[in-house]
Amino acid sequence: MTIIIGLVITLVCMLGGFAAMGGHIMVIFQPWEFVIILGASLGTFVATNTVKVIMDSGKGLLEVFTAKVPKKADYLSVLGCIFVLMREFRSKSRSEVEAHVENPDESPVFQAFPKLNKDKELRTFICDYFRLIIMGNARPHEIEALMDEEIETASHDKLKAYSAISGVAEGLPAIGIVAAVLGVIKAMGSLDKPPEILGKMIGAALVGTFAGIFFSYCIFAPLATQVKIVRQKNMRPYVVVKQTLLAFMNGAIPQVAIEHGRKTISYADRPTIDELEAQTMNGGEASAKAAA
Repeated sequence: MTIIIGLVITLVCMLGGFAAMGGHIMVIFQPWEFVIILGASLGTFVATNTVKVIMDSGKGLLEVFTAKVPKKADYLSVLGCIFVLMREFRSKSRSEVEAHVENPDESPVFQAFPKLNKDKELRTFICDYFRLIIMGNARPHEIEALMDEEIETASHDKLKAYSAISGVAEGLPAIGIVAAVLGVIKAMGSLDKPPEILGKMIGAALVGTFAGIFFSYCIFAPLATQVKIVRQKNMRPYVVVKQTLLAFMNGAIPQVAIEHGRKTISYADRPTIDELEAQTMNGGEASAKAAA
């Protein structure tokens, strides 16, 4: 939502200020200049990125405009599910617990937390490391190193969209100059025209420089930054899972282990202890009934 508000403020202030100075707004409207600039930018974007990154960039922009980031309810779902799994690990046999992580689609534990169950990547992350805990051969520091490596790798992949969009923003001013030069070349071929016509042609050419800088710093650079912010927030649940499971592996009881995870959540989204207790009680009871 903030990205939309920011773009509206930018456009209103820019066009309003230009009109207040006596400028004619329609002079800025040069569609073929925009076609040159945005078309060339799109071409370089496609040329420098893989199909996967191109599609992921579109997904990243959609996440920005829909504000698809973890909220308090999402963190409660993650912590509640891990709490139930840890409690099952302590109270039931290895084969019973292993059934949950081997086939999460049919697990009553994961079905009791639909928000988490929809996130296949995060669910797989939880299952993989619970499987290692069940095997019992891995040491906590080894698991921590492995988690750090996986989170870093996932973060790098998630931020490829940010790098791709940032590349577009960085190239737009130069492409704007190219469009302006093309406009000047066109004007130079019309030196026999009256001054008022020649002046309009030169003004249209200069719009290319303006448009390249405007699109770069006022549209694509903010969009890239927002993609980075959203993707970083979407990686936070992985850190919550990591800290919770490490505390559990180091001997903490489930109630204490999930507190380790809760503390890694930002203050704005962090659930209170009472909210977490209510979630673990309700979630635990619901999964127990489903399992029975």
